Amino acid sequence: MIRTSFYFTLLITILANTFTLAYAQTEVDERAMIRFDKGLGFHAPDTSFGLNLRFRIQNRLGFHGLTGSSPAIDEVDARIRRLRLRIDGYTRNDRLTYYMQLSFSRSDQDWDGSGVPHIVRDAMVYYTLSDNFYVGFGQGKLPGNRQRINSSGQLQFADRSDVNAIYNIDRDFGMMGYYSNNISFLHYNLKTAISTGDGRNALPSGNGMAYTARIELMPLGRFIDDGDFSEGDLEREPTPKLSVGAGWHYNQKATKAQGQRGRQLFEERDLRALYLDAVMKYRGWAMYAEYMDRSTDDPLTVSADDEFSHVMAGYGTNFQISHFFHSNIELAGRYTYVNPETIFSHTTGEPQINPSIISAPKTEEYTLGITKYIDRHKIKAQGNIGYRITENLSQAAGTSTGWVIRFQVELGI
Repeated sequence: MIRTSFYFTLLITILANTFTLAYAQTEVDERAMIRFDKGLGFHAPDTSFGLNLRFRIQNRLGFHGLTGSSPAIDEVDARIRRLRLRIDGYTRNDRLTYYMQLSFSRSDQDWDGSGVPHIVRDAMVYYTLSDNFYVGFGQGKLPGNRQRINSSGQLQFADRSDVNAIYNIDRDFGMMGYYSNNISFLHYNLKTAISTGDGRNALPSGNGMAYTARIELMPLGRFIDDGDFSEGDLEREPTPKLSVGAGWHYNQKATKAQGQRGRQLFEERDLRALYLDAVMKYRGWAMYAEYMDRSTDDPLTVSADDEFSHVMAGYGTNFQISHFFHSNIELAGRYTYVNPETIFSHTTGEPQINPSIISAPKTEEYTLGITKYIDRHKIKAQGNIGYRITENLSQAAGTSTGWVIRFQVELGI
């Protein structure tokens, strides 16, 4: 009887910790979550150690390639888009914290892009020097564009935009610093990083480094619950809120087509990137805009066997607008434009007569989304329909169109 009562009490305690959850954590503050009102938390009786567990699942069904007078499904996308385990907490005191995140689905490990399953997404140790300033060491997100810094669990569409997919700088290993303060009514965040430039779980590959800096300004005050890094106005800001951000990134002697990601280059290249973004929210309305640009002096690299590999240079823009209704349903629209840099390769012997274009395609996409929030961003069902226009800039020039339809369910703690 005593044993039964013990197990019953233990079960109730675990369930209570699991279901007394606050909002999902946003990525505006990268430090570990050491408050145990989110996820499932444990700590030592003398408070010398604390650990917090959270998980997230995104299950997706999608259809691609519905085109022409006789629409046909070219591809069915049915998979676990994301399956994450997050572990964070503190040791000795709350100034020294840690944060780890693991991914377990194929599409979440960059397996197809790199040929290697990258299970470890984040592994950071943070030290807080003051209430306004802290530093981190390890592998984590670089402070690039806002949508990439956003947690994928805080999105109002099933996935980020194509602009983000091509031009973001993702994660890297290095030292990062974060400072926030205000000047009168103006609140600001400063974020910097010095990293290897090689991306997640990389082997030593040279002596190049990457340098990243970002600033965010909030002239109308801070957002409720850091809503500037959570898509959609689920907080229904009672007064207008605005955040404007700008980021700069320089990757010296990069070895991959997208800096920290993508296929291997045959020669090292110095990459430069610029990020501009803004988000505004008011009474359920949310507007988001971003511009991203990547450049290099010579994007084309050639192997000894005359194979090509080129830097994904160019620019893109993304715009989103949404309204969150009192029924916890949100309608959202998105327009995305990707304009890659045109890259020429010349035929041997006649360099001025027979140029070949090997650039990536120019893309426009219009997307409509509807989301039912069951428990804010933690539990939601999303439906998206997008119309994509692709202009091929290579020798087989031409324009094609297609539909992208997705349904996704997310559940997490």
